[in-house]
Amino acid sequence: MPHQDTPSAIIAGAPRTVPVLPLRDVVVYPHMVIPLFVGREKSVAALEEAIKGNKQLLLIAQKDAELDDPGKKDLHAVGTLASILQLHKLPDGTIKVLVEGIERVRCIYVHEVDNFLVADVQSIDTPDEQPDRALEVEARALLNQFDGYVKLNKKIPPEILTSLVGIDEAGRLADTIAAHLPLKLEQKQEILEMFPVRARLAAALAVLIACATQAAARDGLCRDGQRK
Repeated sequence: MPHQDTPSAIIAGAPRTVPVLPLRDVVVYPHMVIPLFVGREKSVAALEEAIKGNKQLLLIAQKDAELDDPGKKDLHAVGTLASILQLHKLPDGTIKVLVEGIERVRCIYVHEVDNFLVADVQSIDTPDEQPDRALEVEARALLNQFDGYVKLNKKIPPEILTSLVGIDEAGRLADTIAAHLPLKLEQKQEILEMFPVRARLAAALAVLIACATQAAARDGLCRDGQRK
């Protein structure tokens, strides 16, 4: 669902200018820690600029992953402000960088400076993050459904469930689970652009229910085949 400005999606704070790292095949959510391999000249320059400053940069997905030199029109309007945790230069010239998402931001203006992209970004505030009984119930339903999904999916380490139990923010829980869902890049971007927490919880839950339904249908077909 594309982003729309609502009372639950408020642009807050003064704009900040940060280097831009366009992403081809991944969407990074707030609080997500992920290694990225960077080889494009402008992206390397953006990393070097971020390291010289406060180690923050904008991670933002490209609309077309095939583009080697994306400009403003080729990037989505919403990305994630992130912090560089580690950076290593590899023998082949690429850079392996470990980043952690900090918060959703709206990209206001993108331009090129010294052979890399920089962006003016603003934070996106989500007032309905305040916990209430209904939100807790929705978060618990999502966690329970994800628990069943992990038990059926060997690609996700079961240890992830332990880390989720300690998350007491519904929005962070939704983002963390969304990062592990079998979604296309455009769908992951849509969830990033869902600012109301309840919308993110509902979207992630709907995906998990669909996965459970498909798994049950496959099991039924297998049992029917065995009876023949």
